[in-house]
Amino acid sequence: MDKKSCPIGFFDSGIGGLTVVQAVSKLVPNEHIVYFGDTAHLPYGDKSTAAIQSYSVKICDVLLKENCKIILIACHSASAAAFELVKEYVGSKAIVVNVIDPTIQYLASKYSNTTIGLIGTKKTILSDVYAHKITYLNKNITLKSLATPLLAHMIEEGFYDNTISESIIANYLNANELQHIKALILGCTHYPLIKPQIEKFYNKSVEIIDSSEIVALDVKNILFENNLLNLSNKITKDKYFVSDYTKSFEETTRLFLNKKIELLHYPLWE
Repeated sequence: MDKKSCPIGFFDSGIGGLTVVQAVSKLVPNEHIVYFGDTAHLPYGDKSTAAIQSYSVKICDVLLKENCKIILIACHSASAAAFELVKEYVGSKAIVVNVIDPTIQYLASKYSNTTIGLIGTKKTILSDVYAHKITYLNKNITLKSLATPLLAHMIEEGFYDNTISESIIANYLNANELQHIKALILGCTHYPLIKPQIEKFYNKSVEIIDSSEIVALDVKNILFENNLLNLSNKITKDKYFVSDYTKSFEETTRLFLNKKIELLHYPLWE
């Protein structure tokens, strides 16, 4: 099989990773997509490291069976908890990419001597992965972090463009931990869905760093550098797996991708 025609695999605890799928598809439209939403265990942000690692490895088995040439961990919590393990587990079978490292490199190129905010799940914030990597950059970047656990739940339930979400977002962003920042990292792949409301809150006074767009560019570069870019017309149908089928997930997915998709139920056994 020609490796160029193999799919790119994505996984997340739910719908959030679709923001990365959308961004990647815009840059490399000929690529075949295989997505796994682990809806039986969402959100990952309040799960233990061991649990996330276990789920991640099982999902990688599915993506490897689909002959994915790249496996993109489209979840900040899983990127923080399982990236090194997944890389070792997958080995040379596929290139493994996370959503944190490309964002760190973006900060290094643009935000020396600056104070940056970060919002994310409890798992991402408590892991201190961003803080450690930013310190290693030696760019005099100050990081202010805040766990915002309600946001992923809110988005998964479809509350991401109304007064309820606006109130919750404002409550978090008004916190003392996020004052006097020049930019804010959306440290969860769910959060681009509420990016317009976050931008409205800050009224252009703070740059909103959308990791999905940054990661998409990184994926395109990786495909090019490894001679894996699919230049032929896309004819293979994309696949969307879920570990637990729910109608609300299907409806939200269809609305977000602006097309009807078929969800394939693939339960993960604990």
